[in-house]
Amino acid sequence: MLHPRKPGNEVLRLQTLRELNILDTSPQERFDRVTRLAKRLFNVPIALVSLVDGDRQWFKSSMGLDARQTPRDISFCGHTILSDQILTVSDAVLDLRFHDNPLVVGPPCIRFYAGCPLTMANGSRLGTLCLIDIKPREMNDEDRALLRDLAHMAEQELVAVQMASMDELTLLSNRRGFEALARHALGACQRLNRTATLLFFDLNDFKQINDSFGHAEGDGALKTFADVLRIAFRESDVIGRLGGDEFVALLTAADHVETSAIMARLREILDERNATLKRGYDIHFSVGQVDYHPERHPGIEALLADADKAMYLHKQAGKRAR
Repeated sequence: MLHPRKPGNEVLRLQTLRELNILDTSPQERFDRVTRLAKRLFNVPIALVSLVDGDRQWFKSSMGLDARQTPRDISFCGHTILSDQILTVSDAVLDLRFHDNPLVVGPPCIRFYAGCPLTMANGSRLGTLCLIDIKPREMNDEDRALLRDLAHMAEQELVAVQMASMDELTLLSNRRGFEALARHALGACQRLNRTATLLFFDLNDFKQINDSFGHAEGDGALKTFADVLRIAFRESDVIGRLGGDEFVALLTAADHVETSAIMARLREILDERNATLKRGYDIHFSVGQVDYHPERHPGIEALLADADKAMYLHKQAGKRAR
């Protein structure tokens, strides 16, 4: 059996998946409608919307299969997300990648598999719409086109879920999306005994930008700051806009030296943007920094509250220094 390798953009892929806050949620008609249609049109016993998590594949919709998840290292879908193409296995018993796979030699006794990757706008392939049969079969070009059309329906439903957890202006996670990602990250830090630091940002004098230059210019300042955050922080860090001019970033497994280096890089990039844009104002911020302690912070809400207080103290100190 050949275990599926991980895509080159695995960190971004998992972040995109977890931003959806969809894993381990209840079945939804919007996805079940797609798998019911696929099952009926292709006359297969099993049709799934499968999302490939870090160490498992989890089924958001499962028609004809009682299981809600399987290990990723034995999944067919783990292979499918490595390419933009539909993966077709006409007879798994004759395929060197799968002939001794537990899902082939045991229940559900897969012989035929066809999976179409579900791809988001940033190129992340989060999972598949897949068809399974206990008998060998073939797919022609018309079948593949139909499967792609149905997969596109599933992708559109994922986009709708994504928009509920994304800030439309900056395209960062909104509060809902950030808190969902942060819970995953903090849980991993606690299990692995790793550090985590939350940075809470608030733009200084943002109201004056809106009042003096208009709300369109204020929106531009928010997008500029969001872009600076994206560049300055690491791919593994969780960044979000809570609302208004408040932004947050959760750093995991970063010591104070690395955190200080990231903040220095952020200020340098922001200074460059301010010098380049020359819009009649500069973007400045206050920031509160809090280290995560499981005993003091039983959840992300407590950590956010502490960081908000630290940010407020920094802002007040800045006003007194002027």
